[in-house]
Amino acid sequence: MTTGTQEYDVLNHPVVTHDEWVRARSALLAREKEFTRLRDQVSQARRDLPWERVEKRYVFEAPEGKLTLGDAFGAQSQLIVYHFMYAPDWDEGCPSCSFWADNFNGIEPHLKARDVAFVAISRAPLDKLEAYKRRMGWGFRWLSSGGTGFNEDYGVSFTPEQLKGHAATYNYATIDLEDETDLPGISVFYKNDAGEIFHTYSTYGRGIDLMNGAYNYLDLAPKGRDEGGRIQSWVRRHDQY
Repeated sequence: MTTGTQEYDVLNHPVVTHDEWVRARSALLAREKEFTRLRDQVSQARRDLPWERVEKRYVFEAPEGKLTLGDAFGAQSQLIVYHFMYAPDWDEGCPSCSFWADNFNGIEPHLKARDVAFVAISRAPLDKLEAYKRRMGWGFRWLSSGGTGFNEDYGVSFTPEQLKGHAATYNYATIDLEDETDLPGISVFYKNDAGEIFHTYSTYGRGIDLMNGAYNYLDLAPKGRDEGGRIQSWVRRHDQY
């Protein structure tokens, strides 16, 4: 069996005594604690990043009407946006983003308790988002950014010219996306008492791994993600397994 590029043989895996197992587990625990401390340091460095002012006024479509980016904060001063892959001409949302979105239900009250609002944003029309949301049984807020340029400005949607010229920038690098018009990511914003909005952080690609609880549970299991180098090729929408 495989996870990433590492192969695991679950049929011929080493089996040891309890005392030997505890010694091996304790040695790994030391590395896990080192990783936790490093993660804390990286998280602090993330918070220490400089901010950029959001100068453009974005107006999204929401079930209650039109909302600006500032409105999306509600009463909170911090906003986390999940860039959900759902292009206007698609009949369904991206299966991988749907896998991530299955982790969103129930988090809003906990985030609000720490002064954080959460919303998903996609380019698809609101009626498509609402229908898909009902199908999936989700309750998180989901806004349509169609025609606003928001997705393009935050590096998750790409123009035909960018794709044709093989000059799309994703995850802070120029890459050849062929025909991928939309990709996933997460962006974070802060709003001060004067109503000014600042972009504080964005992450893409495997940078969003930690926000997928199911993946983190799989990482604990003997076979891991078991993807055989074909990342997410197994993923289906939860009503299609």
